[in-house]
Amino acid sequence: MGLTLAQKIIKNHLVCGEMIAGQEIGIKIDQTLTQDATGTMAYLEFEAMGVPRVKTERSVAYIDHNTLQSGFENADDHRFIGSVCKKHGIYFSRPGNGICHQVHLERFGVPGKTLIGSDSHTPTGGGIGMLAIGAGGMDVAVAMGGGTYYITCPKIVKVELYGKLSPWVAAKDVILEVLRRLSVKGGVGKIIEYTGEGVKTLSVPERATITNMGAELGATTSVFPSDEITREFLKAQAREEDFTPLSADPDAIYDEAIEINLSELVPLAACPHSPDNVKSVSEIGAMKIDQVCIGSCTNSSLLDMLKVAYILKGKTVHPDVSLSIAPGSKQVLNMLAACGALSDMIDAGARILESACGPCIGMGQSPNSGGISLRTFNRNFEGRSGTKDGQIYLVSPELAAASALTGILTDPRTLGDMPEFELPEVFTINDNMIVPPVSAEDMDTVEVLRGPNIKPFPVSEAMSAEICAKCSLKVGDNITTDHIMPAGAKILPLRSNIPKISEYCFAVCDESFPKRALELGKSIIVGGSNYGQGSSREHAALAPLYLGIKAVIVKSFARIHMANLINAGIIPLTFADEADYDRIDQNDELKLSNLTEAIMTADELTVTNVSRGFDFKVKLDLSERQRAMIKAGGLLNYTRENS
Repeated sequence: MGLTLAQKIIKNHLVCGEMIAGQEIGIKIDQTLTQDATGTMAYLEFEAMGVPRVKTERSVAYIDHNTLQSGFENADDHRFIGSVCKKHGIYFSRPGNGICHQVHLERFGVPGKTLIGSDSHTPTGGGIGMLAIGAGGMDVAVAMGGGTYYITCPKIVKVELYGKLSPWVAAKDVILEVLRRLSVKGGVGKIIEYTGEGVKTLSVPERATITNMGAELGATTSVFPSDEITREFLKAQAREEDFTPLSADPDAIYDEAIEINLSELVPLAACPHSPDNVKSVSEIGAMKIDQVCIGSCTNSSLLDMLKVAYILKGKTVHPDVSLSIAPGSKQVLNMLAACGALSDMIDAGARILESACGPCIGMGQSPNSGGISLRTFNRNFEGRSGTKDGQIYLVSPELAAASALTGILTDPRTLGDMPEFELPEVFTINDNMIVPPVSAEDMDTVEVLRGPNIKPFPVSEAMSAEICAKCSLKVGDNITTDHIMPAGAKILPLRSNIPKISEYCFAVCDESFPKRALELGKSIIVGGSNYGQGSSREHAALAPLYLGIKAVIVKSFARIHMANLINAGIIPLTFADEADYDRIDQNDELKLSNLTEAIMTADELTVTNVSRGFDFKVKLDLSERQRAMIKAGGLLNYTRENS
């Protein structure tokens, strides 16, 4: 029996376990990346491990999230990360060099290699044939120290593409169609592998758009073959030596399969407030819009920008629309400037933003109250834009640019004939904004620079034999990490200060939660399905840890957040009978007994609702290693005990 592409890469990196779906496996990690919203904490954790130099083939720290410096906090974090990188063997991508996923694809991604990053959109690397997975910062720190990365062996879903995209229909429409079919929960525990003749019609940037937004499926990752199109991209980046041909065996067996005829796709949009709330432009109709934002790690490549510039050339943005454009990297921005496309954007009235994440994580460009904003981003969760009642639609760059000119949601197929947009044979290469580390011999000469906002990692205690605590918060389905730990210009600068940032924990749902949780001392959170979807931010586990959360009981978890809870020493439990969710109210006192033994052996625990006088069962679906981590009080304690 043949292997899928993902299975081949896993097999080549397998450290322990068997490639059986549902079982825990450990894989060797070749590369890591961090960004500054998660990086400071990841490097504090790396320092706590006491490993002098990273042991990966390549580790890169990017500054792309917290680039708005309205106080000292972000600048101090950047300085800290830069000094840690210089000392410990990590490459440092300076602010202004670009978005981590775009730059990594251009300059560091290697087909067949493994990559984990402390950002949920790390699967962008799958567009170049990497096994690229989003993870919590602590997992990245362990991998940098040479440790094994553990995941539940995923099922493999084949998405067979055939046909060719029609003019003005985009790669963004491909992943929106996948989301429409599978939903934001449809990829949990799975790798999405793209195959078929249609793959050959997609460039590497188009493939990366699809794998990037595959994160919204809840998938472990997504991956495309490495073929001649991959070779040409790497050659144009002066990295042809990194090319390796990779594809699934002809007789590979997949767990699931779907087919998509690219020729039949039409322009789509994800409507508020979920990436899987997908409708065609014709279904939505000629809706008046207020704002258009083009960029993000999903759609900021040179190819995307050239299409936008072509649409805008010689025209003027509608007077009722604010248009902002953020090229994804310094390379993209330089090349736009050199070919005149940047002038076309500026002449049309676009506001050019720096090469960073910006509006995607609520860092500026929040829409007007109740405003309708078209964005080429990957998430449209409620409040993520910085405007609580903002109506955010996720669309392709082509649709966004066309609509910016008309002031209404506009089908880009009305633009007329589409020219051939081709990637250059040679990209402009200038890596002067990537700072290499010093040699191992010189590392002792480097001082790590810490600002006053950088606080120590919160202390996690070994698990107690019994937990008797109130339910401090009850929430519903599809709670995102933006609900748990919001982003935005006001909160992101506090990422290295867990006590301070915890004051905003669950503020979107209940502003009184942080104070209530601290007063209780210890408590339990109850939630619905797909709890913790979205970002990889481990702050969504570290802030609850600081606030005294001992366990989270839900109908189901998103993968990365569940791993982050375990890393923090918080017990993740799921209802054996989901009907029991309705029998629990906020402030009910819940009791778990005999945990010392049960945590290591039991697959099911009994919880007593002391307030209402009944018992209910919860599942503890953990590996032996994860159980030991919970008992120790989290990954750092476990690592110290076993080092």
